[in-house]
Amino acid sequence: MTHPTLYPPLNTLKSVAPGIWTVDGPLVGLDAPLGLRVEFPTRMTVVRLSGGGLWCHSPTAPNSDLFAALDELGSVEHLISPNKLHYAHIATWKLRYPSAVTWASPGVCERAASKRAQVVFDADLHDDPPHAWADDLAQLRFRGSSVMEEFVFFHCASRTLILTDLIENLEAAKLPPFLRWIGRLGGVLDPDGKTPLDWRMTFHKADARPCLARMLAWRPQQVILAHGRCYSENAEAELRRAFRWLN
Repeated sequence: MTHPTLYPPLNTLKSVAPGIWTVDGPLVGLDAPLGLRVEFPTRMTVVRLSGGGLWCHSPTAPNSDLFAALDELGSVEHLISPNKLHYAHIATWKLRYPSAVTWASPGVCERAASKRAQVVFDADLHDDPPHAWADDLAQLRFRGSSVMEEFVFFHCASRTLILTDLIENLEAAKLPPFLRWIGRLGGVLDPDGKTPLDWRMTFHKADARPCLARMLAWRPQQVILAHGRCYSENAEAELRRAFRWLN
């Protein structure tokens, strides 16, 4: 039986729009306040670039069926760590796709080293997209936090915004009671998902507001989230709601 927290079918390419897919993975664990260990669903995004190669954002746990489906779709060329918490499976994916470029977010190398994770990154993400995907994806470094910054991506053809932890939108019905309590405390329960409270409190708002303005200027039509229910419509309204804490 599939765990009720998850979004089945797992390890399966799910079309969002032409050239972009999501993949829902198994539960991941994270240490929470009060010494608690919480588990929640995570999601990766796959984009087929203009040249035919595949761009994989926050790869989920390796799975042979998923690898086979990707191989039919194209050649995996880029493995993206969008923030320093999302890197756990990149090393295993790199073994499967040794020619793929692994891209580091700010602080991820130090974080991985502190956890004794055996992962090597080939290149760093910067404010502007590299030539490899500049025709397909826009990006920005969401600044302002003293503890973690996240890279945000925008798939131009489908007008899809790709976020990781800047908005978490966990559905209470899919969570055990104690995790609902944590989610409510952190402000990340659907339908009012947002940046988790502990991270929110580390932001200098004046630095973050221009980043939100740029995301809104892209005029996204939908938003993919790594954790919880995505926004398939009313994307701009959802962004304004979720980031009202920057007002």
